[in-house]
Amino acid sequence: MGVLYSVIRFENLHELKRLCHWGPIIALGVIAICSTMAMIDSVLWYWPLHTTGGSVNFIMLINWTVMILYNYFNAMFVGPGYVPLKWKPEKAQDTMYLQFCKVCQAYKAPRSHHCRKCNRCVMKMDHHCPWINNCCGYQNHASFTLFLLLAPLGCIHAAFIFVMTMYTQLYNRISFGWNTVKIDMSAAKRDPLPIIPFGLSAFAASLFALGLAVGTTIAVGMLFFIQMKVILRNKTSIESWIEEKAKDRIQYYQTAETFVFPYDMGSRWQNFKQVFTWSGVPEGDGLEWPIREGCHPYSLTIEQLKQKADKRVRSVRYKVIDAYSGACCPLNKGIKTFFTTPCTEEPRISLKKGELILVTRGLRHWMYGDKILDHLATEDGSRIRGWFPRKCVEKFHCDAETDQASEGEKKNR
Repeated sequence: MGVLYSVIRFENLHELKRLCHWGPIIALGVIAICSTMAMIDSVLWYWPLHTTGGSVNFIMLINWTVMILYNYFNAMFVGPGYVPLKWKPEKAQDTMYLQFCKVCQAYKAPRSHHCRKCNRCVMKMDHHCPWINNCCGYQNHASFTLFLLLAPLGCIHAAFIFVMTMYTQLYNRISFGWNTVKIDMSAAKRDPLPIIPFGLSAFAASLFALGLAVGTTIAVGMLFFIQMKVILRNKTSIESWIEEKAKDRIQYYQTAETFVFPYDMGSRWQNFKQVFTWSGVPEGDGLEWPIREGCHPYSLTIEQLKQKADKRVRSVRYKVIDAYSGACCPLNKGIKTFFTTPCTEEPRISLKKGELILVTRGLRHWMYGDKILDHLATEDGSRIRGWFPRKCVEKFHCDAETDQASEGEKKNR
């Protein structure tokens, strides 16, 4: 009901424009096709009014659709939650630990980041998802993850119905022999006409829906496991990259400090409860977060300030060792690279062997950065930036000092 209320309120009707985007159009189209075809095929295969099993099957199918759409619209319209404009911490001295956002005219609260698509500072930002045309963050992380769980489960059920329908409908029309396949044309005359005729077009539609269901199960299922991995560690994908850069900074300067991620409660169950609650409302206010014992309240933001001041860590130089065409899901860069392509609207950039890249962030199998051109910009002033496979590049050492540091790193390893 909370979702319906947030949509019906007049001041929130502008949120409906989020539907006018290729991401929600494709996502809702897949849901509509799979759900509609599954209901039609379930009538052909397992008529709900004849047996208890048929009724349970049909009710479960409707239940999957309702829960998937509920969590999907909840993630889209409720949104991640934004840092209030012109926000500042209660204690004035705490501002020394925080970054200031010129767009929002506010300090960035812990775990918040500015989204260029939403043009706001998002609380506990994980990423901007094109499929919901909104950010995934503090308020909608649970709904988004539940959608990623329910969509594959519903598609598995629908795929089973598609297979059984095609099998049972063709069984009465085709007789299988050891050497030949013979079509029995008299079967259609002997059997009573079905409520919904199953012809060639129905078979093609069921086969197409089966492909969508299987593809959705694999793709969305992979995203679910990625989200659960970060949730059980009480991290976001952005914070995972900050932690990786922190380790790189400490290793490069060979300092005695150790970086401990402050928001990991030390228990997967405690981390799980930070996102999922019985009430559906996440814990806290999205501005202040509980930290593990022994950590500074602003240890993560302090690390971000260190990385911002250190240009080497903020923008690590990489050299292209393998060309890349700029494809969204490259087939020739490995299975892991193909299935872990970033779920974002940000572009991919083509790479040529020998080019230099300034990497600013990345994932396990993908990286994001700017091409190093003569003036770091094209003629119109815009940089060439985007995602590319991690395996296509390697760290570039441009001077003797860096080479010595790399040798020292190898000895430490």
